[in-house]
Amino acid sequence: MLDQPPSNRSEQTQYPDWVFDESDIPDPLGYGQRAVTFLKRLRHPNSSAPGHAFQLAPWQERIVRAIYGPRHADGRRIVQTVFLLVPRGNRKTSLAAALALLHTIGPEREAAGQVLFAAADREQAGIGFREAANIIREDKRLVAATRIYDAFNSAKQIVMLDGKTTLRAISSDGGAAHGLTPAFTLIDEIHVWKGRDLWEALKSGAAKIDDSLTVIATTAGRGSETVAAEQFAYARDVASGKIVNPAYLPILFQANPDDDWQDEKIWHKANPGLAHGFPSLKGLRTLANEAEHRPADKSAFLQFNLNVWQANSRDPLFEMATYDRRAFDIDFADLEDLSCYLGVDMSISGDLTAVVAAWRHDDDQITIHPWVFVPGEDLKGRSERDGVPYQRWADEGLITICPGPIIDHGTVEDQIRELCATYQVQEIAFDPHLARATMQRLFDDGLPTVEFRQTPLNMGVAAGDLERTVNGELIRHSGHAALRQHFDSVVASRNDTSGLIRMHKGKRTDRIDAAIAAAMAVNRACAAKTNLSKYNDPEAEGLFIF
Repeated sequence: MLDQPPSNRSEQTQYPDWVFDESDIPDPLGYGQRAVTFLKRLRHPNSSAPGHAFQLAPWQERIVRAIYGPRHADGRRIVQTVFLLVPRGNRKTSLAAALALLHTIGPEREAAGQVLFAAADREQAGIGFREAANIIREDKRLVAATRIYDAFNSAKQIVMLDGKTTLRAISSDGGAAHGLTPAFTLIDEIHVWKGRDLWEALKSGAAKIDDSLTVIATTAGRGSETVAAEQFAYARDVASGKIVNPAYLPILFQANPDDDWQDEKIWHKANPGLAHGFPSLKGLRTLANEAEHRPADKSAFLQFNLNVWQANSRDPLFEMATYDRRAFDIDFADLEDLSCYLGVDMSISGDLTAVVAAWRHDDDQITIHPWVFVPGEDLKGRSERDGVPYQRWADEGLITICPGPIIDHGTVEDQIRELCATYQVQEIAFDPHLARATMQRLFDDGLPTVEFRQTPLNMGVAAGDLERTVNGELIRHSGHAALRQHFDSVVASRNDTSGLIRMHKGKRTDRIDAAIAAAMAVNRACAAKTNLSKYNDPEAEGLFIF
């Protein structure tokens, strides 16, 4: 290698200080300067510069130099993947469109090369494409050298007549992307992508070319089990120095979760364009003022304007960071002598079923663990719709895949019987609406089934017990990914009059079955502690006078 791309000066930070510190960015062959020169010669319809010249802010120029300057000895780029995390309004679409044109009509183009704009849906993919097309239309010379195909409801494509390099907009159908060999791919707003097909097709296609470049340009997302979350986690590890990979360039403009979100200095930290007038500072002030007393608006401000990665729910039952701090290596043999309480959320049709056990310790801590059952029919399609890796979870032993389109209640019943044979199960809480036959069989065999109707009152109290035990750091768990995902997907609506909490989904494809079962189990464990009287305490001695 001739030179390396810039890295953070300290392994303790993930922030791209090199974008602003004027440190040297290697450019031994002059390709970084060549790229910058080309971009500045473009024109943009919204530019305020003379002649509508494309405006490349200093921080954007540094990024371009970092991508195209460092080279291997044979001239190939060292950087193969860029993860650009930048909030809304910082003109990432304009920069991405310009980079795509650098590979379509500029000095980075390859004869018959493929340049792709990839997004979650056709409309989003068309935004970047139109940006590139409008840049071309600003220059008669470029119009003459290209053909733009952008008829309504048809495939979007720009063709460079000399060499037949093409720029295409593609979306969601991963199958259609197989067979492509992109020299440049723009992955737009990956945080809203569902499933992995398109991502995997594009990555495998890029691997066919020695010098292919993939730029992931996105704002922050939600959750921890999506392809976006995986790439974000990897980018953080590279940025902090935990992982050394010169081919992967992370550029993470974001506030820290513990930063003061109302401090305008933090806004400038997360939004590199603010110093140059974009996004609107007055606009951010308006959003922040509205968000001060609206939790949902605050969550949106943190995600889209400060790039703080969020939980799945805008109105969570509890902070997932608090929950995560209570993850331990659980020795289940140590739980065999403790009182155990089961919560069961049965399913109909093709829904999931969950059994959660809550063990009550002598010091009032509660250990929880789930058993989650998923219908096996069309598992890949279900995984894409729900946005979670069911097959991987099954391979890791975290969930049970049941053959067919529905959950066999007998399989769930067998699991409950096994738990009762292993642990000191005091109660098995069911909503009888979906489980009366199962309850009756277990009851007939002497197992301690109890009715737990999932009414607003019962579940409101149960959700409150779960919230208090988590916030009080009394919950212990193993970090089970499926259980965490279900907690992360809960939307909590709070009744201002009664104080009761309703746990529900944010959207139809969210899954919260294990969270519901956990609330039931924790509620029964808490009730057992509360109901322990001195009169039935075996360790109590003497005469009680009240």
